[in-house]
Amino acid sequence: MGAPLDSEVIEASITSPARPGLLAFRSRLSDRVGEPVLQGLSLACGLGAIGLIVWIAETVFSQAGPAISRYGVGFIGRTVWNPNAGAQGAYGALDFIYGTLVTSLLSLLLVTPIAIAIAIYLTELAPRLIRRPVAILVELLAAIPSVILGLWGIVILGPFLANHLEPLLRSLLGWLPLFAGPASPYGILTATAILTIMTLPIVTSIVREVFATTPTELREGAYALGATRWEMIRMSVLPTARAGIVGAVMLGLGRALGEAIAVTQVIGNAAQIRASLYQPGVTLAAQLANEYQSATSNLDTASLMYLGAILLVISLLVNLAARLIARGGPGARILPVRLLTRGGQARGATVG
Repeated sequence: MGAPLDSEVIEASITSPARPGLLAFRSRLSDRVGEPVLQGLSLACGLGAIGLIVWIAETVFSQAGPAISRYGVGFIGRTVWNPNAGAQGAYGALDFIYGTLVTSLLSLLLVTPIAIAIAIYLTELAPRLIRRPVAILVELLAAIPSVILGLWGIVILGPFLANHLEPLLRSLLGWLPLFAGPASPYGILTATAILTIMTLPIVTSIVREVFATTPTELREGAYALGATRWEMIRMSVLPTARAGIVGAVMLGLGRALGEAIAVTQVIGNAAQIRASLYQPGVTLAAQLANEYQSATSNLDTASLMYLGAILLVISLLVNLAARLIARGGPGARILPVRLLTRGGQARGATVG
């Protein structure tokens, strides 16, 4: 009985140290190979993203070079677009910039309070039984193709606005230039409504996720101080979610600025500046979608690419402004969230 025991001890003493040693060797090999590979892949992906942005910007500005050289910065303030005006044509961007900013900013003003209200309902008020189905239905709006929304705008939304909402607004607020003039199914107001519908699921989804991450301690602390549900939301949820709300709204604004197909279908495509929201207009993206394939000259193509360069710069400025606002810059004072949470800080609410 002693011999087998001795052999087992000898075998265990030989094999047992080898296994930890092998595992340690494999671990060291994995660290030496895997970590540099991970760092290299991460660096390559980051540089690839930066390179793609630079590549796109370089292509747009190089293609727009002839128009930039001919018209300079004055192209932004010109209100003419006539490719047939002589051999060189006559081009300007102000009509398209106006349409882009008006439709995007109006849709931003509409979608922000709606998205915040939906997110508050889904995270704080809705029964658990319907919370998930309603959230899924709201997010499904983002899955509808823009061309389908545009067709729905032509068939349903535009006539509804022209026959019901626009006459009502004109009767109540017709003394304002924004709501004066004859009703029309095609125009700035219809395009704004379509953009609001398109950006709503994006903004709502992100804001809802931000609200859901509010620390439970803040909610319970507000209730412990005797706050009502609305006071808890105003003191705890909204202040801590301010940066996330800004990011969500700016993502929605980026979608609104660049949308082409749906807007092209309902805006009327008239290069003009009119105060009335019922009048047709055009945006930078819609003009590119309308005329790029049918450009008749090199200057025509370059002028269209100049519009694309302006849209690219506007998007960049919007993102920079969003970062400043999210960090609590001066622009944060204009946010509806700041107004809703006024007074919450005085009660000791934590502001994120």
